[in-house]
Amino acid sequence: MAVFEVPGYDRFIIVTDAAMNIVPDLEQKAQIVANAVAVARSIGIDMPKVAPLAAVEVVNPAMPATVDAAALTMMQKRGQIKDCIIDGPLALDNAVSAIAAEHKRIDSEVAGRADILLVPDIEAGNMLYKSLVYFANAKVGAVIAGAKAPIVLTSRADSAESKLYSLALAVCSASK
Repeated sequence: MAVFEVPGYDRFIIVTDAAMNIVPDLEQKAQIVANAVAVARSIGIDMPKVAPLAAVEVVNPAMPATVDAAALTMMQKRGQIKDCIIDGPLALDNAVSAIAAEHKRIDSEVAGRADILLVPDIEAGNMLYKSLVYFANAKVGAVIAGAKAPIVLTSRADSAESKLYSLALAVCSASK
């Protein structure tokens, strides 16, 4: 997962999974959320808000990301996923912008305030990662979480600064 500091955005944003899980199923997504929550807590986000991303905000059986997002939301509400608040499906705009969420009349604890963006697959995650770095000039640190110790995994094109931030994130994650 990657932790971004985006210029003009008021907090860190975590994107997962942009590098490891190609097309995670529901069970894998639940584990990815648990790993992301642990990383969020290691950097001081005590009760992270998780937005499972999709192209739309309503459940559509023809769009698996929306079905998984709704299931993850219910799993959190029933206590199967802990230490976070999940609401989805949410599109990227209303996950990170309160104005977009208000415009679309989305009433949610997560909409406009997401700390963790759970992408539906590696392609979406990789594009979001690179968009934040190259279009928004975001600073980033990335680790693979969920193993006995965090694993630093950087992109070949990552800057020296990003590699340093990744090492720092691994240290924070390992110390919790």
